[in-house]
Amino acid sequence: MAEKFGYYQNEIYLQGYGGTRPALTTDATRLEDAARTLLGPEAFHYVAGAAGSGATARANRAAFDHWKIVPRMLTDATERDLSTTVLGTPMSAPVLLAPVGVQSIVHSDGERASARAASALGLPTVLSTASSTSIEDVADAVGDGPRWFQLYWPNDPEVCASILHRARQAGYSVLVVTLDTWSLAWRPCDLDSGYLPFLHGDGMAVPFSDPVFRSRLEKPPEEDTPMAVLRWISMITGTDRGWDALPFLRERWDGPIVLKGIQHVDDARRAVDAGMDGIVVSNHGGRQVDGALAALDALPEIAGAVGDRIEVLFDSGIRTGADIVKALALGARAVLLGRPYVYGLAHGGEDGVRHVLRSVLADLDLTMGLSGHRTPAELTPAVLRRTP
Repeated sequence: MAEKFGYYQNEIYLQGYGGTRPALTTDATRLEDAARTLLGPEAFHYVAGAAGSGATARANRAAFDHWKIVPRMLTDATERDLSTTVLGTPMSAPVLLAPVGVQSIVHSDGERASARAASALGLPTVLSTASSTSIEDVADAVGDGPRWFQLYWPNDPEVCASILHRARQAGYSVLVVTLDTWSLAWRPCDLDSGYLPFLHGDGMAVPFSDPVFRSRLEKPPEEDTPMAVLRWISMITGTDRGWDALPFLRERWDGPIVLKGIQHVDDARRAVDAGMDGIVVSNHGGRQVDGALAALDALPEIAGAVGDRIEVLFDSGIRTGADIVKALALGARAVLLGRPYVYGLAHGGEDGVRHVLRSVLADLDLTMGLSGHRTPAELTPAVLRRTP
């Protein structure tokens, strides 16, 4: 039976009637302000910050306002089914937890808490290479739930192969390769405070637990953390590869491979030609190139060009159920939700993530029904009108 996500509304109202209100806002657009009061300035700005002037992050959000949902009436939308399958992964709704690293800087339970909350709701977690928790420990937290692995590509082939092997052995079914972060962008909020969490040993659980990486060190990370950190940073930054490097991954990963960071239709076509299984239309939430095209503005052309040959996913700017409806209608098979769930993690650990996810899913469920749609498959460009 399909999950009735919209019932979370009734649950909250009944709690309110008895005197209990949600500890955290149900408005995902206000979560950032709520997190600002909880986190220290360094951690907050690392999560919320963007490249340069922040123009790309602002454009991501503004792009959604140019598309308006046109509701239809008398469509028998009483019962909805949000479930779908993407690249062989069944999910209760077309939503995945985006790969957000160093979650320990916002909550001590970090990625484990986020993974448990997602798994309980039937949503996949995409674990970041920059995780504060090892590949295996997050897999244990997920249990039988779906999980994908995101790769920041080390320039040491044997270390890369070891990490991929570990992820596959731990049950991660899809590899998501981030292409747009081979070097950190100019991020004034972090630069002004001189803050990079990796330099403090945060977000290093994947390499520090990897036997091949450890073999590259004169001393184990426990004895010389600064040197281990610098060695890892030198492995994952400073190298921009070419399309001819992709066969290396295909030879070492026997599941679907998705390229994350695609913003140009020609790159989407090249991903198809390279035999990739999916792409994520994304500008890294505005964190990498200042003044770049909003991710949503890139989506329709890319989906129209390759959506019948490759799975097209989307992230960058998703906050509400209406945002998800618009992204799906413009051609995405599913979306990746990022900062909002991390703000929920900051507020209440696993419970905070669960509340944010249930709120977003309830919003999606109700928005779909009230606009006259029963399944994600019914969301097409005809659902929307573009306005100036």
